[in-house]
Order: sequence, then C-alpha cells, then structure tokens
Amino acid sequence: MHHTLLLILGLLFAVFLLVMLAQRFKIAYPIFLVLSGLGISLIPGVSSLQVEPEVIFMIFLPPLLYEAAWYTSWNDFWKWKRPISLLAFGLVFFTSLVIAYVSSAVIPGFTLALGFLLGGIVSPPDAVAAATVLKGMKVPKRILTILEGESLVNDASSLIVFRFALLAVLTGTFSFQEAVGQFFIMAGMGIVVGIAIVHVFYVIHRFLPTTPAIDAALTVMTPYILFLVAEEFHFSGIMAVVSGGLFMSYRAHEVFQTGSTRLNMLGVWTTMIFVMNAFVFVIIGLKLPEIIAGLGEYSVWQAVKYGLLISLITIVLRFLWVYPAAFVPRWLSARVRRDPSPGWKGPLVISWAGMRGVVSLATALSIPMLMTDGTSFPHRNLIIFITFVVILITLVVQGLTLPFIIKLIKIEEIDNIAREDEQQAGIQLRLDNIALDHAHKRHSEELEDNELLAFYKENIKLRLENTRMQLNSVECSEMQLVEVKKYQHVLMEIYALQRKELFKLRKEKHFSDEEIRKAEMQVDLNELKITGAKHL
Repeated sequence: MHHTLLLILGLLFAVFLLVMLAQRFKIAYPIFLVLSGLGISLIPGVSSLQVEPEVIFMIFLPPLLYEAAWYTSWNDFWKWKRPISLLAFGLVFFTSLVIAYVSSAVIPGFTLALGFLLGGIVSPPDAVAAATVLKGMKVPKRILTILEGESLVNDASSLIVFRFALLAVLTGTFSFQEAVGQFFIMAGMGIVVGIAIVHVFYVIHRFLPTTPAIDAALTVMTPYILFLVAEEFHFSGIMAVVSGGLFMSYRAHEVFQTGSTRLNMLGVWTTMIFVMNAFVFVIIGLKLPEIIAGLGEYSVWQAVKYGLLISLITIVLRFLWVYPAAFVPRWLSARVRRDPSPGWKGPLVISWAGMRGVVSLATALSIPMLMTDGTSFPHRNLIIFITFVVILITLVVQGLTLPFIIKLIKIEEIDNIAREDEQQAGIQLRLDNIALDHAHKRHSEELEDNELLAFYKENIKLRLENTRMQLNSVECSEMQLVEVKKYQHVLMEIYALQRKELFKLRKEKHFSDEEIRKAEMQVDLNELKITGAKHL
C-alpha cells in the first residue's frame, strides 16, 4: 500500500512538472503527457502501476463529462444540434460500420462482431484533447460549440455500440432491430434519470441553508450519483451526467447566488479537473509495455500494421462524413441556408480535430479476459494494441499539426457575433444602468447624505460614459490597443507588488491573517478582471 501510494504521488509530481514543461514548449499537454508516459513506463517499477478500466470509468469519466457540460452553452448547443447529432451519432455509427467490415476482411480470424467492437472503441474523439489543443487559438464559435457538443454525446453512443457488439461476441447472437430499440431506450432513459436526479440537487442547493464548502462538495458528488444510478438501471450513465450538467449549468444563476460560492467551486473544480486530465493522459503512455507484452500470437510489426490501417480509416472517414454533413442539409433545406455557409475551412478544422483519448483506451481495457464458456476472449490483446496506436497517431499527429493548419488557412469568424470586448462592454452597460436606476429609485436620500454611496454613484456615471464611448467607436485603433495592453501590463505589475507587500505584512504580524487573506482575494479579483476566468 505504501509503495503504491508513493508511486502515485511521485507520478502526480512528475505529471505537474511535465505540464509546466509542455507549456514552456507551447505544446498541448495531452500530447506531451502521452509521449512522456511512454518514457516513464521504461523506468523500472513504474510500469507495475495497475489502473483498472473500471477506475477510469467510475473515477475520472463522470466529473470530466460533467465539467465539460457545465461550460457548454445550452443555447449554442441547441442552436447547432443538427451538426452535433450528425457527428455524435451518425459519424459514430458510420465509423463503427466501416471499421467492422474492413477489420473483419483484413485481420485473419476477425469476425464482424469483433469489428463492431473495435469500431465502437475507436469511433469517439476525445473532448479534452481537442479543447486543449484549440485553447487560445482564434477558432470560430460555431466550430468550438460543435466540437464540444459532439464530445459530450459521442461517448454515450460509442459505448452503447460497444456493449451490443460485446454481447454479440459473448453470446454469438445479434439482433439489429433489438439493438436499435435498446439504443434509444438506454440513451433516452439516461437523460430522464439525469434530469430527475439533478432536480433533487437543484432543490438542495437553492432552498436549503448550504455553505460554499457544502455547495462545492455537492457538485463533486453530483456526477458520480448521476452516473451510478443510471448504470444501476442499465441506462446510459454518460447521458445522465451530460443532461444533468447541462441543466445545472443553465440554472446556475438561480442556484449559486453568492460570489464566495462561485469562487470556491471554481477553485475546487479547476484543480480537480486539471489533475484528472493530466493523470489520465499519462496513463495512456504508461500502458504501452503492458499492451505489447500481451500481444501473444501477433508480432509487434503485424499489430502496428493493423493499427496504422485502422488509424488511417478513422481519419479519412471523418473527412468523408463531415463535408457532406456540412453541405447536404444546406442543399435540402432553406431554413439551414439562413445560417452563413461554413465554407471549406470550418469542416477542415472539425475533420482534423478528431483526436482519440482515454475513453477509447478505458473501453478497450474493459473487454473481459474470458468468454462465458471459460475460453480466452478472441483477439483481445490485438484490439487493445490497435486502440493504443489509433490514440497515439490521432493525438500526436493531428494534435501537433492542428494549430499549424488553423494558422495556415487563416480561418475567421463565420457568424455574425459581436467581438468579445463589445459584448463585455454591453453587459457592463446593462449592469451599471441597473445599479444607477436602483440607487436613484430606492436610495435617493442616502445618495445625498452618504459619502460612500455618492462616491459609488459618481464611479458608475464615469464608467457608463466610458462604456458608451467604447460602444460608439466602431473599431479600436492600433494605438488604442497598444495603450490597453500597456495599461493591463502596468496593473499586473502593481498587483504583483501588492502581493509582495501583503506577504511582508504577514511577517510583520501587525494585521490578522484573516484580513490579509481578504486583501489578497481582492487583488486576485482585480487581476481576474484582466486575465479572465479562462486562464485559471
């Protein structure tokens, strides 16, 4: 126990160092961690770390999906539901079908059921990999929404395909009509279970006297309860988590009404998701020696050849699906043509962003060792190795080249969306108008007698004037942009000096730690206005 705990702590420390190194080299950390995991696995003793696939599903998957759903805009998700559905359901089934027939024709002894099993494993792209690679890049909002929405739902559809294919291999029987019916039941009832259970948490958060710590703890519990209850009834736990996350995100303004609660939750979830994401990607690299050792009757070269073939097929199939899915509906429907055309650049980015990740590996590792009659599961080790090759090829090759492709094609926003600074100014204008109107209507006398309120009123008036000037200017000149950046740079320097001063005050012991922490929090909030929550 002590050895395993020390190994895990050492691995986590190494992961944090590797993430910092990846940021130094400006490489998306999932790619860097997978490659580093390969190197770490060669260190004696490290490869002995065993992580069961059930652990990945039960511990990592629910919160990762819940967090992704939380930060997905329901309005945007519903607006682009057609392309999201075509990718999350249509492309998964299309990929599974083609891989099933190709693999059964190419790999000796591979049955059609085993082909569907492999197709269900490698069909869903990974949400974290694409989001990490695209972070900070100028990508149209529509593309980001489609990729995020696809990654939320495709894990559920691929796992359902996997389960039916696994049942066909174990029992030797398969009914297409029954599988289709069961698919809609599992997915639909998963959504029902998710919405029903999350309403319970909604009531607790909103109407019971919770604290910020309790609220944060409950949000951590929520995805696990959603997943476990749905799976207990043999419904889709993933759909339960995703639907619950979308609902709570949509109602968050009603549920979490205090700043302390939101800041506390932000800290808890940011740290937890970062650790989980980093850990699961290094696990992929660590698994390679174990996978190679289990190949058995296949040589490494044979397995690599099959893995490269399946990788090529999965990449090509995504292109063959994405372009028709982007343009055929526009030819058939006038309503769809109301939206601006995606052109050739948008589908190119979506096609090349199909990187596979930890869900595919966990699914492959969950294949049972033995059949129901006690014999070995056919081609299990080869399926796991092919999955690893697909993950490695798509993650490293596509992940490293995607930023260069985006820069090369110079993709621009295709929808009529206001610039980020304009939206922020518009929001601030509304908020300041509400504050000023409330102060005049309800506290007019205090505005005259209370110096603090009078000062607050003048600040709002000044900010309103500045905001209106900003909104009236169509474009900022280069000089204005330089001035804004210089202003922000100076403020960041000031905040850094203020933190050092607060550290000195703590050592002098003239002020209480509680008051110093409050001052630190205010400095953090001031900095947050510049850097934004997305940089946390």
